[in-house]
Amino acid sequence: MPERLTEMLMDTWTPLIILWITVLPSIYMAPMNQSQVLPSGSSTGLKRLTEEQRILNRSKRGWVWNQMFVLEEFSGPEPILVGRLHTDLDPGSSKIKYILSGDGAGTIFVINDKTGDIHAMKRLDREEKAEYTLTAQAVDRDTNKPLEPPSEFIIKVQDINDNAPEFVDGPYHATVPEMSVVGTFVTKVTATDADDPVYGNSAKLVYSILEGQPYFSIEPHTAIIKTALPNMDREAKEEYFVVIQAKDMGGHMGGLSGTTTVTITLTDVNDNPPKFAQSLYHFSVMEDVALGEPIGRVKANDLDIGENAKSSYDIIEGDGMDIFEITTDAQTQDGVIRVRKPLDFETKKSYTLKVEAANIHIDPRFISGGPFKDTATVKIVVEDADEPPVFSSPTYLLEVHENAAINSVIGQVTAHDPDVSSSPIRFSIDRHTDLERQFNINAEDGKITLATPLDRETNMWHNITIVATETRNHSQVSRVPVTIKVLDVNDNAPEFASEHEAFLCENGKPGQVNISMFFMLYNLEC
Repeated sequence: MPERLTEMLMDTWTPLIILWITVLPSIYMAPMNQSQVLPSGSSTGLKRLTEEQRILNRSKRGWVWNQMFVLEEFSGPEPILVGRLHTDLDPGSSKIKYILSGDGAGTIFVINDKTGDIHAMKRLDREEKAEYTLTAQAVDRDTNKPLEPPSEFIIKVQDINDNAPEFVDGPYHATVPEMSVVGTFVTKVTATDADDPVYGNSAKLVYSILEGQPYFSIEPHTAIIKTALPNMDREAKEEYFVVIQAKDMGGHMGGLSGTTTVTITLTDVNDNPPKFAQSLYHFSVMEDVALGEPIGRVKANDLDIGENAKSSYDIIEGDGMDIFEITTDAQTQDGVIRVRKPLDFETKKSYTLKVEAANIHIDPRFISGGPFKDTATVKIVVEDADEPPVFSSPTYLLEVHENAAINSVIGQVTAHDPDVSSSPIRFSIDRHTDLERQFNINAEDGKITLATPLDRETNMWHNITIVATETRNHSQVSRVPVTIKVLDVNDNAPEFASEHEAFLCENGKPGQVNISMFFMLYNLEC
């Protein structure tokens, strides 16, 4: 406690001591280091000085000016005394007149032409103008002739701590990866102080955190912000609001301060595996679903975002690995299950699959926290669809003799309903394929009979279509082509293609070939 009290007292008295040391020399400042002191009114001395100046080619003056100082922002009922001009040539009489020219002469700074006292008439601001260059000269009051060459000097405006630090570029926004180690660089802030950086500690800044601990820290002199806690998790808290203070006077009591805010966002890393919302999924699908149609979706949630949340899906086990496939929906990151091969309720009524979701992008820094994948079971039930009748053969070939009797059975087609309900079937002939109505079919058993006589020599082949329709659902229809071949029977006597006239030789012998046509053609005699 005594040490702390001492420090507080020092912080309180230090600015007052500095002010005292600064103002006191300004009020009593007088010319120093005179290079030549001459008695006022000595013409011999003045001639000697003039000759010496000419010979040495330089001016030796009766005064040498140091810099003068005036405290900025100082105001009072009377003008502030900056300093006093005096020459050794001034014996104290009223013969010498002091003249002041240059920056602010006559407006900001006024000189008493008799005493040489310089006063500041206005409150000065070092941040507007830090110094003024003026020229002083001593002249004879009666003749206005210079007694000394003009002498240039500077009045410096001495700084006080009247400007608080400012964060010109604030407020700030920064990012840092989640799960970063302690001391990871986040960002750097910068404050400026308009006070004099050379004189005193008015512009000496020290940075500290007012809000944002214990998550972040700041280096007091460089203003570099770093992480202060390990394993900060974005999924637990993504954004932090940090308040930074910059304080001048080296951070001591009485210093001015300014603040800014830094919004720090934790960026994502892949530190979370995908996780299915449920361990078991149930789907049902009609057996007549089209190939490639989606039958269900599964979802593995990932607490990460962006690329770190992307997963791929696979079927790794099950009795339907060749029947189904799973793909990833790029928009929703769902696993979409589709049918690859036709389903048949009557053959297999259910399937069980094991699907896996695995992260695509693995961060090697967190691989020890794996595996970055998860599995779930999918049960698929195939539902019976009302299917059309199925013929026992895809095509039929029947043979019938052309002399078959009317209403005789020439063949039979069969079909059944593959559904469990097994609806009765009715058969019919598509009359567009039997315009002459040569055939009939029994609607109950599918026996085809002859309706009109056949003639192989007229039409050897007949092509008809048989239609099978479910009696319970007339929309369930199947068709099958039936080809009927007409077989020949011996029902036609031979016939000559054309009539011929024969001639016999009158002297022909028994068994002799008739060649009368040959002799007639060539006009020969037998």
